[in-house]
Amino acid sequence: MGAQWKAKHKEAAANAKGKIMGKLAKEIQIAAKSGADPDMNPRLRLAVEQAKKASMTRDTLERAIRKGAGLDGDAVQYSAVTYEGFAPHQVPLIVECLTDNVNRTVAEIRVAFRKGQLGASGSVSWDFNHVGLIEAVPATGEADPELAAIEAGAQDFEPGEEEGSTLFITDTTDLDAVQKALPEHGFTVTSAKIGYTPKNPVSAASLSPEALAEVEEFLEKIDSHDDVQNVYVGLAE
Repeated sequence: MGAQWKAKHKEAAANAKGKIMGKLAKEIQIAAKSGADPDMNPRLRLAVEQAKKASMTRDTLERAIRKGAGLDGDAVQYSAVTYEGFAPHQVPLIVECLTDNVNRTVAEIRVAFRKGQLGASGSVSWDFNHVGLIEAVPATGEADPELAAIEAGAQDFEPGEEEGSTLFITDTTDLDAVQKALPEHGFTVTSAKIGYTPKNPVSAASLSPEALAEVEEFLEKIDSHDDVQNVYVGLAE
């Protein structure tokens, strides 16, 4: 839960699936700014693979690539903005957004934080490690996460978001090298990005069921915002 929080059961709802598709399309557009050919653009290749796994239609996928690369006119202009603060019960979090209107987004994020506490830049990030995050699944039944982490040069590993997957944690400067090395050690990379892991996460077991429900409700509201791409939370199961 600490590396990247995901709203429970979100993918089961039709409206939530639409939001997921929107976030994937935005990631494709941003990645395509560096080139429209997935074979020559690793970030775009991974974004396309994730979109296909989420059953994005070919027309939607190609339209996102063309829009991001500016092939049909002006390229899309998004700004990356990061917010820091606390969910209820002093659970720290970092929220990454991509927006075409920063003023609108910050106003809406302030509203979303009403039951928490929106902090200034640096108010929470000091309590997180800035790292590379690579999610991968075994390509063979003999793939060993620990051995792969050592051989590929990852700092650490833990169970990933998807069942059977592994999250490899790297130094930010080693992200590209590690994701290229993992296939040689029996893993298929499904996503790779720079993100955060908490240094001193709040234990979910230390919260009452009511308090934990408040935290999860808050996080779900933040995560459901159209401009929010990633939510990193200092909460350990």
